[in-house]
Amino acid sequence: MNTKLTLTLKKEVIQIAKEYAKEKGQSLSELVENYFKLITVSKREVKHEELSPRIQRLRGIIKTDKKLDYKTILTEELTKKYEK
Repeated sequence: MNTKLTLTLKKEVIQIAKEYAKEKGQSLSELVENYFKLITVSKREVKHEELSPRIQRLRGIIKTDKKLDYKTILTEELTKKYEK
């Protein structure tokens, strides 16, 4: 469910952010949402029922010998993606 959020920012920051979002093929809302996801990844927990049926079927099919910290990997990959 989407919820409206009102932010107060400097006009120049908004203009630059809009241009950046346009260059990346995103809306400003998507850009802000992705940033919030990036900085809160360690606080959020994905609930099993929130996953699509396709993803639910794929969970657990890959086994590894070493323990992977997927949250760290996800944070690193999202940082790489959105710092460009």
